[in-house]
Amino acid sequence: MVTHVTTVAFQGIEAVPVDVQVQIAPGGPYFAIVGLPDKAVAESRDRIWAALHATGLALPPKRITINLAPADLPKEGSHYDLPITLALMAAIGALPADQLGDYVALGELALDGTISSVAGVLPAAIAANGLGRGLICPAACGAEAAWASGDMAILAPRSLIAMANHFRGTQVLSRPEAAMATGDIALPDLGDIKGQESAKRALEVVAAGGHNLLMVGPPGAGKSMLASRLPSILPALSPAELLEVSMIASIAGTLENGKLTARRPFRAPHHSASMAAMVGGGIRAKPGEASLAHHGVLFLDEMPEFSPQVLDSLRQPLESGETMIARANYRISYPSRFQLVGAMNPCRCGMAGEPGHTCRRGPRCVADYQARLSGPLLDRIDVRISVPAVTASDLIMPAPAEPSAAVAVRVAEARAIQRERFAALGSSIGSNGQCAPDVIEKTAALDAPALALLKSAAEAMQLSARGYHRVLKVARTVADLDGVDAVGRVHLAEALSYRGAGEALAAAA
Repeated sequence: MVTHVTTVAFQGIEAVPVDVQVQIAPGGPYFAIVGLPDKAVAESRDRIWAALHATGLALPPKRITINLAPADLPKEGSHYDLPITLALMAAIGALPADQLGDYVALGELALDGTISSVAGVLPAAIAANGLGRGLICPAACGAEAAWASGDMAILAPRSLIAMANHFRGTQVLSRPEAAMATGDIALPDLGDIKGQESAKRALEVVAAGGHNLLMVGPPGAGKSMLASRLPSILPALSPAELLEVSMIASIAGTLENGKLTARRPFRAPHHSASMAAMVGGGIRAKPGEASLAHHGVLFLDEMPEFSPQVLDSLRQPLESGETMIARANYRISYPSRFQLVGAMNPCRCGMAGEPGHTCRRGPRCVADYQARLSGPLLDRIDVRISVPAVTASDLIMPAPAEPSAAVAVRVAEARAIQRERFAALGSSIGSNGQCAPDVIEKTAALDAPALALLKSAAEAMQLSARGYHRVLKVARTVADLDGVDAVGRVHLAEALSYRGAGEALAAAA
C-alpha cells in the first residue's frame, strides 16, 4: 500500500504540486528518498527519525521507500520534512490517510518534534487554494498563509503531537488570522533636509511617476539622505502589488512573523554585492536585490564602486520589469519592477567642480570615474540631477521645510490621475514610468511650441529613441503634478533639464 501527501516545489514565486509517496514493504531495515532530492531533503531522514522518536512513534524495521513525484523535478529545501513525516505516520496508522488528502503540507522538523518555520508559505497557500485544498504549515507561518483565502482550511500546529491530536479529535487547532505589520517605526521625513530645494523637487517628480533617478554631487551634499526619504512620499502598495511583494519576500524568507506590510520595499545593497546577489541566482535560484525591491526602491550608493558587470545586469530588469535567471538545469523568472536610485561623487576625489578644489589627476579623474557607468545603463535613467554642497546659510538659518506628508498628498493625487488614465486605455499599469512608448506618445501629445522644443533638444542632446520617450514620460508626470491634461512647453522644459544634467556622464561613458 502506498500513502500520499501533497506538498509543493518552488519555481520562482510559483508553487508546483509535488506528490509525496510512501511505501512500507517487507525486507530488511531500509530508508530511501528518491525523486531528485537535494542535500537538505536527503538529510531529512535523520530529522524525521528523531522527531518521530520524540513523539513516541517508531518506524517498523522494514523497507521504506519515499518517492517525490514528478521524479524529474528537482526538490530543494527543508520544507519536505513535514509532508514526508505525515505520509509515514499515515502509512503506520498514526494518522488518517483519507483526511490528509484534503491538505497541502510543508514545514521543517526539529529533533524534538516541533515544526519550524520555512520560506514560501504564502505561495504554497495560494497554490493549495487553487487546488481546492487546505494547508498544513508551521504555527509561525500561519498568519502568512491566512492571506491566501478567508475560507480555506489552514492547520498551523506547533508540533507533531498537536497535529496527531487534532486528527484524533482530542485537540482542536484554531485557524490562524491574517496579520499586518504595525509599521510603528517612522520613516525619515523630507522636512529634515535643509536646502536642496531643486533636489527635493526632482524627488517629488520621481515619486509621482515611478521614474529612475541618479544624483551626482560631492560628499556630504545629502544624496543618501534624499534617497532614504523617497519611501516616505511614495503611495502605499495596492492589494495586487502587496500580494506580489509579499510572495517574493516569502520565497526569500524575509517576512517577519508572517506579517505583511503595505510599505514599499527599500533595498540598499553594499557596493561589494555580486551579480547573483543583485539579480538572483545561486544553487537554489533565490531572488536578488532587484526582485526584493519589486514595486519599491533599489538604492545604489556610491554607484560607480559597483562592478560594471553587476550594474549592467540591471539593464534587462529596468526595461522589462522582470529578471530571467537561466542556468543549465533551470530557468526561473522573478518580478523586478523597481525604481532605481543611484548616488555618486563626480570623481574619485569627490570634489570635482567645487569652488576651491582641484582633482589631483585633473580632468582624467572625472572621465575615468564616470565612465564606470555604461551608456546603455545611463540611457535607462529618466532623471539625472546635480546635488551641490549645502551652504552654511542653509544650515544656520534654514527656511521652513515642507514635510513628507504634504509632498505625499501631491504624489498620491498624480498617481491617481495616472491610474485613471491608463485604466481608460485598458491598461493595468499604475505610473508613467511603466508606460510603453506607443502609449506615452498618445497620453503626452505635445502642442506645436512644445513639439518644436523637443525636436531641437533631441538633436542638440542626441537623444536615443529610449531617451526621447523617457523625456516624454517625465514631462507627462510634471503635467500630472500640476493637474493639467495637456503637456506644455514648461513641463517639457523641466523634463529636459533633468535629462541634460547627465550629458557629461553620458559623454564620459
